[in-house]
Amino acid sequence: MSKQKFVFITVLLTYLLIVFGGYVASSESGMGCGPEWPLCNGQLIPGLQGDTLIEFGHRVIGAILFFMTVILFIKIRKENESIIKVNVANWMLGLLILQLIMGAIVVFYHLPSIIITIHLLIAMIFMAILIWFWRSDQPKDKIGSSVIKHLDLLSVLLFITVGLGAYIKHQHYGLACGWLGCDDSVLPASLPEILQTSHRALAFIVTGYIIVLAVQISKEYNHPLKNRMVLALVVVILQITAGIATILSFVSLSMAVLHLAVGTLLFAVIVEARIMSTR
Repeated sequence: MSKQKFVFITVLLTYLLIVFGGYVASSESGMGCGPEWPLCNGQLIPGLQGDTLIEFGHRVIGAILFFMTVILFIKIRKENESIIKVNVANWMLGLLILQLIMGAIVVFYHLPSIIITIHLLIAMIFMAILIWFWRSDQPKDKIGSSVIKHLDLLSVLLFITVGLGAYIKHQHYGLACGWLGCDDSVLPASLPEILQTSHRALAFIVTGYIIVLAVQISKEYNHPLKNRMVLALVVVILQITAGIATILSFVSLSMAVLHLAVGTLLFAVIVEARIMSTR
C-alpha cells in the first residue's frame, strides 16, 4: 500500500473516531468502562454490552488509530523526508499522545465539559495534520493571496464554531433557545442563551463567508478549488439544516451525531481546500 493511501485511510479512521466519540457522548456512554483507563471495568476486554460496548468500541478505534499513526511516523522518519515533514510528524505524534492523556483525564474526572471539548479540538487539529500529509505532495491550485487568507480565516472560524457547539452540547445548553429565538426575546439573557446565540451567529457568518467565497472563486478561477467550494456550500447548508433539526428533535441522539458529523466534514473540506491552494 502506498503511503498516500495509508494516510487517507488514517484520515477516514480519525473522522470515524471523532463522530463515534460524539455518539459516545450523546448516548451518555462515556462512563461505560467506569472511571478506569486503559482498563475497562477492571478488565482488558470487558463484557461487551450496553454502554460498555459503546465506550470500549471507541477505545478500540482509538488504539487502531494510535498504531497507524506510529507506523506513519516511522515511515516519514525512515524515508528521509524534508525537515518540514519531520517537524509536522513530530507534532502529529505529540498531539496523539496528548489526546490519549486528555482521554484518560475525561474518564478519571467523570466527563468534564471543557476537557471533552478540548479533546475534540485536538482531534480536529490532528485530522488537519493528516490531511496535510495526504495532500502535501499533490499539485496545488494557484490562487491569489487574498483567497488563501480567506480560507485560513474560514478554517479558524469553523474550528471555533465546532468547539463552541461541542461545549454547548456537553453542558446541556442545546435547548437554551428555540430554533429561531430565545424565549421570545431578541437578545439572550442567560449564559446558556448567550453561548447558544454566539454559536448560531458564528454558523451563519461561516455560511455567508462560504457563499461569498464560492461565488468569488467560481468567477475568478476554473480549477478544482471551485468544485471544493461548491461542495463546501452543499455541506454547510446540510449543517444548518441538521442544526435546526437537532433543536426541533430536542437534541435527539441521531440529530446530535449527524450535526457533529457534517460539521467535522465541513472543516475537513475547507482544510483540504486550503492545503491544495498556493500563491
